[in-house]
Amino acid sequence: MINQRRTLLSKRLTSPRGLILGLLAAILVITGLRVESMLSDRETATALQRIEDVFMLIDRRYVEETDPNEIAQYAIDGMLGELDPHSVFFDAETLKGENESFDASFEGIGISFELLPGEAGSDTLAVLSVIPGGPSEEVGLQSGDRILVVDGKSTIGFDEEDVRRHLKGPRGSEVAISVQRPGVDAMLEFDIVRDKIPLYTLDAAYMMEDNTGYIRLNRFARTTYNEFMASLRTLKAQGMERLVLDLRGNRGGYMQMAVRIAGEFLNEGELVVSQDGHTEDSKETFYATGNGLWEEGPVMVLVDGASASASEIVAGALQDHDRGLVVGQRTFGKGLVQKQYVLRDGSALRLTVARYFTPSGRLIQTDYESGDRVDYYASKAALKKTDGTQTARELLSDVPDSLRFETASGRVVIAGGGIIPDYIVPADSLSPLMRTVLGRNLENQFIRSWVDLYGASIKERWGENQDAFINGYQVEGAMLDAFRSFAADKNVLIGSGLTVDDPSESFSDEDLAADREMLSTLLKGRLATRLYDRSAWYPVWRHVDHSLVESQKLWSSAGELADLYSAAGSR
Repeated sequence: MINQRRTLLSKRLTSPRGLILGLLAAILVITGLRVESMLSDRETATALQRIEDVFMLIDRRYVEETDPNEIAQYAIDGMLGELDPHSVFFDAETLKGENESFDASFEGIGISFELLPGEAGSDTLAVLSVIPGGPSEEVGLQSGDRILVVDGKSTIGFDEEDVRRHLKGPRGSEVAISVQRPGVDAMLEFDIVRDKIPLYTLDAAYMMEDNTGYIRLNRFARTTYNEFMASLRTLKAQGMERLVLDLRGNRGGYMQMAVRIAGEFLNEGELVVSQDGHTEDSKETFYATGNGLWEEGPVMVLVDGASASASEIVAGALQDHDRGLVVGQRTFGKGLVQKQYVLRDGSALRLTVARYFTPSGRLIQTDYESGDRVDYYASKAALKKTDGTQTARELLSDVPDSLRFETASGRVVIAGGGIIPDYIVPADSLSPLMRTVLGRNLENQFIRSWVDLYGASIKERWGENQDAFINGYQVEGAMLDAFRSFAADKNVLIGSGLTVDDPSESFSDEDLAADREMLSTLLKGRLATRLYDRSAWYPVWRHVDHSLVESQKLWSSAGELADLYSAAGSR
């Protein structure tokens, strides 16, 4: 009965009529902001009073007992559902995780972890990698270590929240752990003093070839500009003459970080982005300042359907100024600016306060109907499917004049629905064999066991020389045969020579031959990640990274843009 009542209550509060009750959330939001000073007219004050009256009557007089926090949450959801898909509310606990991501740091022992499946939910906590420079590295924790006890409490059966609750903690506090290390009989004991742990927003920076540098950013947080600049200086010192800036999968973050990074490619005073909102303080323009570190030389920006917000600001600015060649798939299409308001109970409202426009005047926001997130994301999926069958030129020819804009040199670009790359590279489709391997996580499980057996000897040979490992380590036939045996134990038959009574999936020798390079690269990349860190994955995987491989055929076009930009700046 109670569950039925809650279901009905949920439907009422999230329906259009529920907007009336939804406004009750304003009590929480507005009182947290001391809104008395913000009430602009009598109508607003009267509406607020009506909301408070209704809320109090429900709380005190409704036929059944109600939970005011539950009603408030339903109310907030109903109210935001009438706005846009990117205005969101965070409770206090969720906000902590969000802030860690944007602040690019947390306080803990400095590991990434995984839970190894056990029987009846008795998962085992294992170290996936040790964050360089953190307290766990200092005491000697290693990838593959099984953490069995934390402060006298068994970790068997921990879920992810249990792990965070026991391993994270205030800087300077101490945690005692007991570790089982593969190949070592005795249990290892460590006392670790928690510290502030950086969350790097730069996944990788390396020289792909003698003159080609590569930088990949996973988001735009407080530290991103400094990380980017340090890597850019290093690559320039190593002889970089052209740069790949990889923003694939980068969902954005702080606008200011995007503005500063875009400014490193542009001449001083050139417009990066502008924004326009309802209030005067939301109307702003942002320009490149000072002397950029990479104002000359070809640059290629890689994007995909998950490149959003701040990523689109960078890509849009470089595209509109003809400064960089944008390659990949249509971006997400988020042209809205949010401002976060923290409430008195520690929760927060991240509210859309403005729209932003690229230098040519484009609004790249995808159309939406109020806050309907289902249709919103479905429309994006439909666009992505269409893009896979059309070239950039064909897509440009299909749009009305009202959505057509021009770059600094007169190239046509369009508004709405994300940024269309100068060159579209359709996402690579995986073979059935690779879909099975990745879908069942077979390669990760196998490499985990491989590191348990041979990790020490591999590290003894290659040491901490990550570049030597990447350039010299080869996945040989013995490793592939071991992987095939491992897959057979998981009921997946790959090639001949093995027997599986009733395989759930079976692949021929021809399938294995066709995917041998990709499978070998996948295993080597997973191994490199466990032996070193996440950055080791990218220089390994680049040889089979479809979009990256295709982009390297376009340097002549990127070079022409660089020359065009340089000539325009010198006039």
